Amino acid sequence: MFAQQRLNNYFCALAYKKYKIMWRNIFEGIGSFFENVAFLPFDALYNLELKTWWGGNIVTWIFLAILVVLLVYWTNQLKIFDDNNEEDKSSKAHSFLE
Repeated sequence: MFAQQRLNNYFCALAYKKYKIMWRNIFEGIGSFFENVAFLPFDALYNLELKTWWGGNIVTWIFLAILVVLLVYWTNQLKIFDDNNEEDKSSKAHSFLE
């Protein structure tokens, strides 16, 4: 009886170890993918920044340019609606303020 219990505990421990190793391999695979494949563009930008600061920050400049264009468009649209008096400026303009 005692030997059977020890044998059961041994096989349970083996199954747990196999299960643990399987999950570890999954997470190591995910980590390997992100380190070796998904972050390659960021590594390229990092290496480019060592050569030229402007080139390394090109993504930042692109996003800033997009932001400026969108802000100008948005303010022009606000001005158009304000000039046509289409904006309800009363204190009860929105239903959640009632």
